[in-house]
Amino acid sequence: MNNKYMTLFLVSNALILVDQYTKFLVNTHIPLYYSMKVIDNFLHLTHVRNPGVAFGLFADQDSEYKVLAFILISSVAIFAILFIYYQTPMEKKMVRSGLIMIFSGAIGNLIDRVVYAEVIDFVDIFYKNYHWPAFNFADACITIGVGFMILDLFEGPPAEKDPTIFGKG
Repeated sequence: MNNKYMTLFLVSNALILVDQYTKFLVNTHIPLYYSMKVIDNFLHLTHVRNPGVAFGLFADQDSEYKVLAFILISSVAIFAILFIYYQTPMEKKMVRSGLIMIFSGAIGNLIDRVVYAEVIDFVDIFYKNYHWPAFNFADACITIGVGFMILDLFEGPPAEKDPTIFGKG
């Protein structure tokens, strides 16, 4: 196992452990639908369950195959992430970091789907009438990972030096 995969293994395991530990704490210490104020008028810890996907999409869909479909889709996405990671050159550190975070978040939420048939969410951010849907550590990893990959799009190769500006010309 080379350094590229050791990094994936170590970092993703650490992130998955943090995700599962925070969900364990919420599940054991905060009753379902109960909210604890952390920062007044901004941040609460609110124990909710999301039977859908991101932002609660498809949460109201009633199907005996919904959970199985989400597990299958998550599994395919995880293998796709691993394949892309395999093809990503070592020097593309931002992309590799983003893929590790997305992979970790996908695994963390997949564990919830397998164990609970839904995802445990608890970070509840709001300001006045603006409210962001509750999320968890895995969701944050996925979002930050996508952000890293977007940032990499703007990081192009170094500009060629024009000899008439920087040279003798």
